[in-house]
Amino acid sequence: MSKIRVVVAGASGKMGSEALRMIEKQSDLTLVGCVDKQHTGKKVKEIAGLPQFDAIFYNDIEKCLAEVNADVLVDLTSPKAGYKHTKAAILNGVRPVVGTTGFTNEQLSELTQLAAEKKIGAVIAPNFAIGAVLMMQFAKMAAKYFPDVEIIEKHHDQKLDAPSGTAVKTAQLIQEQRNKKNQGHSEEEETILGARGADYDGMRIHSVRLPGLVAHQEVIFGGPGENLKIQHDSFHRESFMSGIKFAIDHVISLDKLVYGLEHLMLG
Repeated sequence: MSKIRVVVAGASGKMGSEALRMIEKQSDLTLVGCVDKQHTGKKVKEIAGLPQFDAIFYNDIEKCLAEVNADVLVDLTSPKAGYKHTKAAILNGVRPVVGTTGFTNEQLSELTQLAAEKKIGAVIAPNFAIGAVLMMQFAKMAAKYFPDVEIIEKHHDQKLDAPSGTAVKTAQLIQEQRNKKNQGHSEEEETILGARGADYDGMRIHSVRLPGLVAHQEVIFGGPGENLKIQHDSFHRESFMSGIKFAIDHVISLDKLVYGLEHLMLG
């Protein structure tokens, strides 16, 4: 069986470099190119701390996809670049696996339609940690019985979007089960604007950004005389790699865009 040929965008970042190390360990994957603002024209093995790949760094997605023969693009960049890279991959017949968050609904709709037109698989996942996907599904189950809920998500201080894609996805899943309810006292007043967090369909989302954090989320449900807390913690970026590998394996056989790893895990 031939190896799946992978391009990684954001390859010199913390998540991207972890993805390179994951690919190095997999006998059925091979790295054929990298897209990054740094190291243009250099081989991966020439960069200190990165695996011994001969794949070249590009600073332009179109040039990369034109010059290398790729099956899958793994994008771990920023919302702006991620959208551009995902669209370029689909148009070039390369299947994107995207861990970048912060896409707008309009962008997701456009990419979904484009993938359907091209009959090409794509996976966009707010979170690739298997435990985080299960946490979101458990929260959805609980929302049927506990309509009062708040989400606290905590990430490193270099994260660009708030709330996180995982928190938004969790709120969307809860919304599917929960009748809209404006929580808190009807006369509640924020004496400091934003103290109660973001309002999503009446539930509240709180974002924490601090050095030392990686990715953490707690979903707290309240009921008469009881609380239910569902929590997931990623202490190292290695926690996302099993989900990325899972998505790479499945995107090859897809003919549409799938948003959320749960659709591949749970059917």
